[in-house]
Amino acid sequence: MPLARYGVLVARVVGRRREGTGDSPHYQVHARDPEGADFRVAVNVLSQQAPSELLYRLDDDFRHPLTAAVTPLAPGWHPLASQPGTGALDYIRGNLFHPASLRILPPDVTGPDNDLADLLDLYVERAAADPRARLFAFGQRWGPEAGVPDGVFGFSPGNGVHDIHMNQGNSARYAGDDGVWQDGGLLFHVPSEDRWVAIFLAFQSQSWHTHDTTGHPVPGAPVTESPRVRILAAEVNPGGPAPESEAEAVLLINVSPQEVDLTGWTVADRAKATSAVPGGPLAAGRTIRVPLRGGARLGNQGGQITLLDAAGLKVHGVAYTRAQAAREGWTITF
Repeated sequence: MPLARYGVLVARVVGRRREGTGDSPHYQVHARDPEGADFRVAVNVLSQQAPSELLYRLDDDFRHPLTAAVTPLAPGWHPLASQPGTGALDYIRGNLFHPASLRILPPDVTGPDNDLADLLDLYVERAAADPRARLFAFGQRWGPEAGVPDGVFGFSPGNGVHDIHMNQGNSARYAGDDGVWQDGGLLFHVPSEDRWVAIFLAFQSQSWHTHDTTGHPVPGAPVTESPRVRILAAEVNPGGPAPESEAEAVLLINVSPQEVDLTGWTVADRAKATSAVPGGPLAAGRTIRVPLRGGARLGNQGGQITLLDAAGLKVHGVAYTRAQAAREGWTITF
């Protein structure tokens, strides 16, 4: 079944511990809320299933509608409904990044700046040194465990967050954890710079085409690779009074060296309403403008745009913020 206690912890970072390369190593973060409640954030740095090294995505200038959803949250633990618009994460449906941008790092090896723990150290230690910085840890809650001290940092009661990684598309061994809008991850907010840093983690064994209800892998779906057709730009807030005079549109580009048949393809908005892409072949290197009429709508409060092929599988996806959409008449590029 999906994660039972999914949500996000908002807290200050007060410490960390690396666990090396044991049987199930984690990178442990000690966090605390203003009421003095302590939490341990347990971040997987190695999979128990081969291939064992994790995939990661680091964005040190993260801009996405998600940040507007979680910014008002007070420090402490917040349960999140596994639905769009609640602040919940979904690596696939939320268009947080494209899987082709993920990289592989070993968990902990000798030398500086060459493993996943080194990467986490950089941002965790910066957050610990800044009293205004906040950690947003998405995952599954455990505890508080009355009378049981934490096994790593020793505070009592034991209390924390784990599953700080993608939680869908699992192999049969872990299929019981599958679900949509319940992925884990770390966000760091630096108020002095009004900047967000995002770290997303996934296992190499996980699928990037999953069922919209169960989160299980879609049988027969192709292995995810760099998209041949990408969303290049969008006219989100055209000039003129809305909605009659607006002519929202999405610009696609074929980045591959071969033509791609777009017959049956669609563009979807955050609510999954779709508009048809003009059918037929799109030559290598060429672009095509897709007017959004009677289907997908691009809201001015921020949103997502997803490109789907004729089988309904995601090809590419992007997101834009309220600030980007506020500039009337401007085209947003991705």
